[in-house]
Amino acid sequence: TGMQLAKHPAIKAIGFTGSYRAGKALFDAAAARPEPIPVYAEMGSTNPVFILPEAMRERGRDIAKGYASSVTMGAGQFCTNPGLLFYSSTNGDSFKNNIAEAFTQTTGAVMLTQKMGEAYRKGMEQHLRIDKVSQLAKGKAVETDGGGKITPLLLAAEGETLRDHQELTEEVFGPGSIVVSTGSKEEMLSIAKSLSGHLTATVHGTDRELEAYRDLLTILEQKVGRIVINGFPTGVEVCSAMVHGGPFPATTDSKTTSVGTAAIYRFVRPVCYQQMPEALLPEELRNKNTLHILRQVNGERTTKNID
Repeated sequence: TGMQLAKHPAIKAIGFTGSYRAGKALFDAAAARPEPIPVYAEMGSTNPVFILPEAMRERGRDIAKGYASSVTMGAGQFCTNPGLLFYSSTNGDSFKNNIAEAFTQTTGAVMLTQKMGEAYRKGMEQHLRIDKVSQLAKGKAVETDGGGKITPLLLAAEGETLRDHQELTEEVFGPGSIVVSTGSKEEMLSIAKSLSGHLTATVHGTDRELEAYRDLLTILEQKVGRIVINGFPTGVEVCSAMVHGGPFPATTDSKTTSVGTAAIYRFVRPVCYQQMPEALLPEELRNKNTLHILRQVNGERTTKNID
């Protein structure tokens, strides 16, 4: 089992993707070993999306369609599916109608396991029991082998309700989301400050708005590993610049990424060779660069041999 592996002396590091409960259990078990080891656990994230007023007015319908598609992609089982959307209540009725309409055009899909489907339905039902949380729209249901239904659900709440019920910010794994109206820029910033760690945050705005909301971006830098501008978070490119990680509880180590070329650094550690005979050095560190690799020598990045 996972716990047995976490405690086995031959295991020196752990990479994990899954629920907060399972990831935290592995982290605690690894920390309690006689020789503690690092656990790089990627756990829950609701990947908040912020819609600024001018973008909402100019591109509201397109944003709504893109958001509905991003929420329900892969039955909502991507770790980057957005689960929270914040928008201005000022002139926001049209956007609210657009996103509700877009959600009615979505279709559910069978989730990976029956247990996951049950957890999704239970989680959305718990949200709906909270006072002033309502169902705004739903997509087309899909029957599962176990007789249950997976239905994309879009819930609605106000910023005050979210502040009073922080459980609404926690991930419900599946094709569901909550849209939250905010009465002012100050309220949107206050909510952003109250968020815990997530993998991503997305902001839709015009160039002028993004400049005016620079303080929102500054807050989000402390909350997530990737900030998306005028897009959606479900696409994760494997490249050197990608950061697929974030502050706790999104992950157990905010300095790392599980996607991209930097991901390998989770499973290596530095070793210094001081006054080591040339013949005993790793080939990468010898004076003659037979591998023709880029190296840093006396502060300079070079492929040259060392004289």
